[in-house]
Amino acid sequence: MKRIALLALLALPLAAFANQVDTTNSGGTLVGTTAGMTLSGSQLMAINGFHGGGLITGNLGSLTLSTGTLSGGSLQMGGTFNGGGTFVITSTGAPGLPSGTLFNGSFSGAVTWTLVTLANGTHNYTLSGAVSGTWYNGLVLNGATTQLTINTGRGFFNGSTSISSGDTNIVTSVQCSGTGNVGLVGNRSGRNCGRHAPQV
Repeated sequence: MKRIALLALLALPLAAFANQVDTTNSGGTLVGTTAGMTLSGSQLMAINGFHGGGLITGNLGSLTLSTGTLSGGSLQMGGTFNGGGTFVITSTGAPGLPSGTLFNGSFSGAVTWTLVTLANGTHNYTLSGAVSGTWYNGLVLNGATTQLTINTGRGFFNGSTSISSGDTNIVTSVQCSGTGNVGLVGNRSGRNCGRHAPQV
């Protein structure tokens, strides 16, 4: 069975506030050409830790992404894609979640597509790169990374694969400056720390 895992880490060292949000998505198709990689039709099935809360399940929204064009290597043997594209998590507005876009970003640098042949002869591909964008409440997140891994069995990636399941982990961090302002990776200053910190 072909599987996919996505990992998005949005972190800031020495943050005063941090919130970890774990999401699970199911279904969807990963398509790759020299024009780039795209993931579409993947349904958001669970979110845990939003605003520090517990597990929320159901039809919660969707996760989509795309990269820039292939700049070196190949789809079958691994290569590099240009930055740009999109990385979007959307919410249906289920209880406990805002409606609309939770995160809207893009790849801020080169995206690597790596082939690893496992001991049992099956092939794993990993797509990884830096992501930056805007959290649902307007906070700008920089220095993020996303990692996507699929297993194509004993065959090589043929340009399209169905997704069985996926996982995204987001760590949103808010840092307090020495003057009492709050920023997320240096942005959106002008708020006080402590109980007035923005909800992430």
